Amino acid sequence: MLEQVAELVREVAQTIVLPRFRRLADDEVQQKSPGDLVTIADQESERALTRGLTALLPGSLVVGEEAVAADPAVRDRLGAGGAVWIVDPVDGTNNFAAGRTPFCVMVALIRDGVTTAAWILDVVGDHLTVAEAGSGAYRDGVRVKTRTDDPGAAALHGVISHKYYPEDLRRQVLGRAGELGGFTAGRHCAGYEYPAVATDEQQFAMFWRILPWDHVPGALIVREAGGVVRHLDGAEHRPTDHQRGLLVAANEEIWHTVHRTLFPAGPPSIDA
Repeated sequence: MLEQVAELVREVAQTIVLPRFRRLADDEVQQKSPGDLVTIADQESERALTRGLTALLPGSLVVGEEAVAADPAVRDRLGAGGAVWIVDPVDGTNNFAAGRTPFCVMVALIRDGVTTAAWILDVVGDHLTVAEAGSGAYRDGVRVKTRTDDPGAAALHGVISHKYYPEDLRRQVLGRAGELGGFTAGRHCAGYEYPAVATDEQQFAMFWRILPWDHVPGALIVREAGGVVRHLDGAEHRPTDHQRGLLVAANEEIWHTVHRTLFPAGPPSIDA
């Protein structure tokens, strides 16, 4: 199943997504909400992935980003039993539509509410990161593991994706973030940020808006590589979560170091 899904993801990326990169007509890009774009490539990629995945696993359900945009009730399938695929047909759509990289195609398989497998393809870089629960994480066929040490706050680099933060939380986090070794606002592509933690390109990533297609595939990859994916109150992230705020780190010690640095008085009060 791992290889079959990997082949499907690559095929869709090569035949549907990549041919439209920097070739989109004006009428092939629409705005779902302010600042949130969808392209014809997103729509066609999701349809092709849905057909292919349900053929591989008859009786399975699919929760795709564009299907949920059309009918929010589709997201409720995550709470159903059995096999459910999560699909992000083009992660980093705003990059894709603007002719920038990175952008990815992402898939995860949920069985009875537990993530069992994940695939992230960096389309232009042609890097495929795959994880299977209990079997580790692999990038282009080579096993990846997160770093096991904690060099201290001043040596840690990562992402604080603060675009959607409430203003008071943004001020608090950015006011403390200077104690870390360095941070950026990210590459606007979760499919890039999670493998970057797994491979030690960065040691942490922090997000606010948590949508399953953005975070479920990467969460399994980071965990299988040895990392930690938790909400700001310390609760483990689950595929069905609606709770906001997520801190991803290369290991347990780094998670606590980043958390203490940004929230010295304890976890912030968050309304879901």
